Amino acid sequence: MSQATGMDNPAYKKSQSDLSSTPEDDFWQNTTTDADAEDPNAPKRDNWGNDLEFLMSCIALSVGLGNVWRFPFIALQNGGGAFLIPYLITLVLVGKPIYYLEMIMGQFSSRGSVKVYDYAPIMRGIGFGQFIAVFLIGTFYSSLMALTLRYLIDSFYAILPWSYCREEWGDMCIDSNYKAQSENQKLDEGIGLKKTSAEFYFVNIILREKDNIDDGIGVPNWTLVLTLAFSWLSIAAVVFKGIKSSGKASYFLAIFPYVVMLILLIRSLTLPGAFDGVLFFLKPQWDKLLDAKVWYSAVTQVFFSLSICYGSIVMYASYNRFQHNIRRDCNIVATLDTLTSLLSGIIIFGILGNLAYESNTNDVQSVVKEGPGLAFISYPDAIAKFNAVPQVFSVLFFLMLFILGVGTNAGVFSTVITVICDRFTTAKRWMVVLVTAVVCYCFGLMYVTPGGQFMLSYIDFYGVTFVAIVLAIFELISAAWIYGVKNICRDIKFMLNVNTSIYYRICWSIITPIFVTAILIYMLVEYEPLQYNGVPYPDELYVIGWCISAVGIGQLLIWGFYAWHNGPSELSFSERFKHAFKPLPDWGPRNLKNLKRYQQFVADHQTLSGQKNGFWAKFYDNIFGA
Repeated sequence: MSQATGMDNPAYKKSQSDLSSTPEDDFWQNTTTDADAEDPNAPKRDNWGNDLEFLMSCIALSVGLGNVWRFPFIALQNGGGAFLIPYLITLVLVGKPIYYLEMIMGQFSSRGSVKVYDYAPIMRGIGFGQFIAVFLIGTFYSSLMALTLRYLIDSFYAILPWSYCREEWGDMCIDSNYKAQSENQKLDEGIGLKKTSAEFYFVNIILREKDNIDDGIGVPNWTLVLTLAFSWLSIAAVVFKGIKSSGKASYFLAIFPYVVMLILLIRSLTLPGAFDGVLFFLKPQWDKLLDAKVWYSAVTQVFFSLSICYGSIVMYASYNRFQHNIRRDCNIVATLDTLTSLLSGIIIFGILGNLAYESNTNDVQSVVKEGPGLAFISYPDAIAKFNAVPQVFSVLFFLMLFILGVGTNAGVFSTVITVICDRFTTAKRWMVVLVTAVVCYCFGLMYVTPGGQFMLSYIDFYGVTFVAIVLAIFELISAAWIYGVKNICRDIKFMLNVNTSIYYRICWSIITPIFVTAILIYMLVEYEPLQYNGVPYPDELYVIGWCISAVGIGQLLIWGFYAWHNGPSELSFSERFKHAFKPLPDWGPRNLKNLKRYQQFVADHQTLSGQKNGFWAKFYDNIFGA
């Protein structure tokens, strides 16, 4: 009865007539553009040139080295096909719901990854913690781009320098050049597995890798110092003018890599033994589904691949027009990201199958060193086997890798720049870009030393992965239970005039937080001191590593206390604490006209929904309430 009465309420009818998403309805006809009617005291905020620029930029951000570089070696470490099922399940229950949530919050508020927490100021530390994590990602991501540039330069030699063995590498080296191989180069019974010249080249020539870093990480490789500098020049050039420049570049950054990947797919599947490797990749090992380590790896890969819980998606979506159809874009990016991971996995494992064939073994997992170097060993090895002009394919491939790196790191770097510019509104953007790029470059020099790969794995774990998982839990709790799933769905209704499905409601409120929390608990219970290729780190680095994690996670306490302490002075300390969990008065759309309509819509909505009493009534209403 009360619901029927509410539906007859004139205010309710007026709000519903105002909120249709079709062009001909009064709401959209009377709504100003995002550039109009903004707060005159607020700094000007850019918008994408068109909707396609946003989609392409999201593709360039999420479909990158995380798919081509990281996914194959994570899959290899976790049993190939055994990894696929947990990965796909995690994508559906964790990746896609968080991706859509971050798109919503960014577009609805037109705020960056820190100010978006104006809906609960006490949780702003999440944004600052993610800022630290994304800064660290940018530094080591650029070092991978430096490696690809070095390979790109080497691709112009008359003979690819990784395609043949050097005398100093001994008898355990197999020429990666297919035409140079002979039967006497294959595995001799009882001697052990040989390594390809591509692997020797990567470890001994490119990285000059140390066996351990007990005596330090060494001096930076001067060639990688130069390629690292060029990488940062490229990134800075893309983001120099904000989304006006990065949006235009996104078309090329998102599309070109697929052309090269299709060429490599065809070539890898025509190599002898390739299908054995692909079968290893696609065939699930059901017993591995009970291994919590595989699920942990799946969650971290989804985070890294989709770039969720780092603030980048929020940042990109914050430049959208208010009525943009982000639900469609979320489905496109999540699907394309998965297909790209599978495509790169098939390419890599086809190559590994060929390497196993050449080494005369059936153990696909043993033919190459695991770890971040996999893409810089297996891909070059496959290119060396091309019968015609391998240099051309090598140039295309490493140019593709570099472009993937630019696309992803431009988004990562833009997140850092946006947070700084939102915090220091009077700072000139070009100066912020320049200074930040130089700082990131200097920080990244440690990754191009002989101990650089040790440091990359070290920072990835302590500074990024662990911090991101902890902050992801708080991000989900703050959105789903402090601000409320019901309120998020209400905001979506106002912004897009669509009803949120049960799938998203249950994932945001229950499944995704529990899933990520379980992964964190497993991570802590099963924690073992980090190693790189079986080599432990110096004891003092473990202490420093946890200090790095504490700095990232500790932002929750620092900015939580700040929000509490700086609450309205007329309130008591306990009242300030409660007040810090409530949205700021100007929370909502950036456009002033939309904000006023939204505030009226919220008031009408609260009147209609009424007050719920009792824990379970509030629990149910938060998830399923209209």
